[in-house]
Amino acid sequence: MREPIKFRTTTVTAMLRLSKRERLARLAELCRLNAEALLAALQYCAHHGIGAFRVNSQILPVKTHAEAGYDMGELSSGAGIIQRFEQCGRFARENNLRLSFHPDQFVVLNSPNPKTLAQSLAELNYQAQVAEWVGADTLNIHGGGAYGDKASALRALRQNIESLPKPVRTRLTLENDDKVYPPADLLPVCADTGVPLVYDVHHHRCLPDGLSIKEATAAARRTWKTEPLFHISSPLEGWDGPKPERHHDYINVADFPKEWLGWPLTVEVEAKAKELAIRQLQQDLNLSCRTKTAAP
Repeated sequence: MREPIKFRTTTVTAMLRLSKRERLARLAELCRLNAEALLAALQYCAHHGIGAFRVNSQILPVKTHAEAGYDMGELSSGAGIIQRFEQCGRFARENNLRLSFHPDQFVVLNSPNPKTLAQSLAELNYQAQVAEWVGADTLNIHGGGAYGDKASALRALRQNIESLPKPVRTRLTLENDDKVYPPADLLPVCADTGVPLVYDVHHHRCLPDGLSIKEATAAARRTWKTEPLFHISSPLEGWDGPKPERHHDYINVADFPKEWLGWPLTVEVEAKAKELAIRQLQQDLNLSCRTKTAAP
């Protein structure tokens, strides 16, 4: 929010205006700058008691687009860029920082549309590749759509999870959302596939399912073989506001579940004020950075 650390992006339209040579040169520059920004962000986290960082899904801009996409080998400095990301991974390990990815909402593993599914798999493969470079241990996605038949949609989700390539499969996590799939729907999928549940308590409050926060916390915790990863956020206009699913700039400490205290847990703070929100929440809870599990 206030730090001079910016991740660069672009649009497909802008890239396709360029010749292929110009486009690859520009993309190489953006990728290099983003690797440097990632290292700066990790250094900030290490120096300010923040134990985890979510890597931007567009850290390699337009990487999987059908026309503007590219392989790292096509970039003149591709090998050097990969080395910079690997440097980020070494720094993260040395400073006990846990890294994660949260692919965009268009990544849907149970879509009945073959094109959507193919695009989703391409995006997951790309992010798993970067996760390998930096040592990130989670690729977190939502359950997807119900498509008029939730039971069939959940079966498709199970089947497609089982067919994922190992770099994706071993990092995949599922998160309950605020529109379709609460924890009670995803917990059986997690049990069947061994995929951990990233419990989002804000989403659960927006889309309840009969489980209490205490029960959902305990059930989600059992899906993890490593330290669990959960999400926290607060509603922009309060729980009685018109759209409680919208995220506030900060976290209301009253929204932080007491059931999450006293045991090892990684909490991703989804707040628009970013590092300022984390600092405020740490102060409100009188917490410092906890030890994180080592990334694979």
